[in-house]
Amino acid sequence: MSRIPETFQRCAAENRTALMPYLTVGYPDLATSEQILLAMVEAGADLIEVGTPFSDPLADGSTVQRTSQVSLEHGTRLRDCVALVERVRAAGVTIPLMLMGYYNPIVKYGVEQYVTDCAAVGVDGFIVPDLPIEESHRLHTAAQEHDLDLIFMVAPTTNDERLDQVSNLGTGFVYCVAVTGVTGARGTMSATLAPYMQRVREHTDQPLAVGFGISSPEAVNQVGTMADGAIVGSALIDYMDEHPDHMPAAAARFVRYLRGEAAI
Repeated sequence: MSRIPETFQRCAAENRTALMPYLTVGYPDLATSEQILLAMVEAGADLIEVGTPFSDPLADGSTVQRTSQVSLEHGTRLRDCVALVERVRAAGVTIPLMLMGYYNPIVKYGVEQYVTDCAAVGVDGFIVPDLPIEESHRLHTAAQEHDLDLIFMVAPTTNDERLDQVSNLGTGFVYCVAVTGVTGARGTMSATLAPYMQRVREHTDQPLAVGFGISSPEAVNQVGTMADGAIVGSALIDYMDEHPDHMPAAAARFVRYLRGEAAI
């Protein structure tokens, strides 16, 4: 069992929702993004979705799109993201780190070389929003060879056959997109989330993590009644942007806020 399901098991034993914040490597710059990651770990993040910048992030709303563009303008490349993981592992970070990014840069890097390099530095898994199951064999095989997890996304529109495929091929956890749309903070969770989660549960024994729209401890707690983890990106970035001179401290405070340990 990899660190990812182990972490979900530990959080379940502690009767709490696994918290998975997102950051874009290279936003607002490479050095600060590394400090943000370290600050979120110190604040109690259970897993981290490490975003790799891309010019056409089709699953992302305006907030994450903007961070990706800023990162690219600073010259951040996929190798920089892999190197960042290597540095934070050397600094003592042990929680699961998943690289979240689009497939084109991975192909350009070289799929097998990418997975090999990621395994060497301590990446735990991959989230590739634009990689359909039918085209995933190459990355899936390489990930299996290195005991890394390939995490697939599902949505409210995903049919039962597709859910079975995700359960059979994916490992680590199932990334459950909460809404039909792109990333972005929302005030409330959809009333259809509970039956959606129940339907996904019928097709897999993997942990379920919900993303897209979570922005408060109340939403995290609500998600925790029907899934195993909550993924938070845009709301965290928006809060950091309100404190441009102290982004790592702001990120840590927002993680504690989501855990119900601090006010913002």
